[in-house]
Amino acid sequence: RGCQRPGAVELGPAGPWGAGLRAGGGEPSPAPPQPAGEPGRGAAPERPAERTGMEAAAALAALALGVLLLARPGRGASLERGAAKTFLEKYGYFDEPAPSGPTSVQFTEAVREFQWVTHLPLSGVLDTSTVHQMNLPRCGVSDAESHAAWAERVHALLSGRWAKTRRGKRYAQPGGKWYKRHLTYRIVNWPWYLPQHQVRLAVKAAFDLWSNVSALVFWEVLDGPADIRLAFFHGDHNDGLSNAFDGPGGALAHAFFPRRGEAHFDSDERWSLHSGKGRNLFVVVAHEIGHTLGLEHSPVRSSLMSPYYKKLGKDFVLSWDDILAVQNLYGKPSGGSAVRLPGKLFAHFQDWSPDFPGDDQPQGSLGSYYCQSFFDAITIDAEHNLYIFKGHHYWVVAKGSNATDPQLLHTRWAELPAGIDAAAVSEADGKFYFFKGGRCWRYTGSALEAGFPQKCSTSNLPRHPDAALYFQQLRHLVLFKGPKYYVVREETLQVEPYYPRSLRDWNGVPAGANGALTQQDGFVYFFRDAQYWKFDQAKLQVVATGKWAAQLPWIGCWGGNSSQTLF
Repeated sequence: RGCQRPGAVELGPAGPWGAGLRAGGGEPSPAPPQPAGEPGRGAAPERPAERTGMEAAAALAALALGVLLLARPGRGASLERGAAKTFLEKYGYFDEPAPSGPTSVQFTEAVREFQWVTHLPLSGVLDTSTVHQMNLPRCGVSDAESHAAWAERVHALLSGRWAKTRRGKRYAQPGGKWYKRHLTYRIVNWPWYLPQHQVRLAVKAAFDLWSNVSALVFWEVLDGPADIRLAFFHGDHNDGLSNAFDGPGGALAHAFFPRRGEAHFDSDERWSLHSGKGRNLFVVVAHEIGHTLGLEHSPVRSSLMSPYYKKLGKDFVLSWDDILAVQNLYGKPSGGSAVRLPGKLFAHFQDWSPDFPGDDQPQGSLGSYYCQSFFDAITIDAEHNLYIFKGHHYWVVAKGSNATDPQLLHTRWAELPAGIDAAAVSEADGKFYFFKGGRCWRYTGSALEAGFPQKCSTSNLPRHPDAALYFQQLRHLVLFKGPKYYVVREETLQVEPYYPRSLRDWNGVPAGANGALTQQDGFVYFFRDAQYWKFDQAKLQVVATGKWAAQLPWIGCWGGNSSQTLF
């Protein structure tokens, strides 16, 4: 620490943001004796720069980050045994659940089986990694048969023949496959904020993914009966309580095996047609189609039929396991060999910009279209100008005004890609920080700084952060990713010691926020989909929540745009 710059804050093991700070952010409590001369330690006299750093640390602790010392160790990584048992029961990890519940041995074996399916160390212990995996977004279909079916496929593959013996549920149990090769599908409804023609294109591409590696042929019908029906529902939708949707996160969708032929999607999720924020509709539809064809979940990490959601990537193709499974049911394509569609064929989904409803929408009414939909990121500058980002566009909302017309990102920030993950503006020097995937950009005005974009994941920053926030008190960035947050030094973009930490430190703030900012009133506002959460830095908790488009006048959706507000 001898190279520490003047005024920098040293993070000590007694607590984040300075050693010895008491919970609540009062005066520093006595620190344990340290060798004389070490900055900010022991009996060594404090120099002015060091005192400034300690005062700044105390200020931040008293504001938003003082809550860190209130967090109980391990609390953020814990999941009650009862909740874990419910999860394991729902997804088929208990063979014969007794009325009194599983024994400790059964519970341990169920945890081990879940760890095997999800490629975790086989400890049988409900540890942090296992709990974290249970909380990730996934398909709502049971995993009960995935292990046995996978073992049979591997045996068939290694023996050099297709499996002709007794099959598990993933294959052809009675009612487990279609006995025809030409199937129809119908899109019953879709998210109102997604253009119909693009939804149809994404769904067609998802069906093509399977037809190109099998003997199946799919046709869309616009009304009337269909073999496979795709529909969006909210909460309990008469599929049984175990199939009720649970809001954002958790179970994204579920489907039924042949020949019921239905796939249901949670309408509370934020669905997307590109690789930005939200759940990619193409990826989830393609997975659920696999179930409607009779395929079980796969424990193969790269498999489309893996139970857990994966983002759309440039190399998105079916794995060998997916191809083997569908061909075991329906045979190879008529040409004789599978056509594994290259990832680049679907990479155009990443370039789609469904910023606006459709080509028939009058340009004069586009204004603040984000008010009718969701945005990718949001931030605010020192002059209290609000910046809202969605796809290829951004809007500026000056204090007391409505939003500007949408502007293209590249007209102001050259080299910045569409669909950014997070954004923040330094209140000290006005620099813009953007994050997408594992890369980050820093702009002075409209000029990209030398050395950027850079691969920020090498600095232990999270890939695809949910949101970013700037704290003027210590000139630090705060990045949020799932159930954790990271405090980042602005100059170097390095994560500070003792981070990441649990989001539970921000009492009441939900995981997966797609934006955060500090307003003039001193409150920190978090945004996720159509909702906002108002965080009180004095009380260290969320004190209000609601619909941002309808209830926050400074976000640019009132006044002249009020007719566009649909929330």
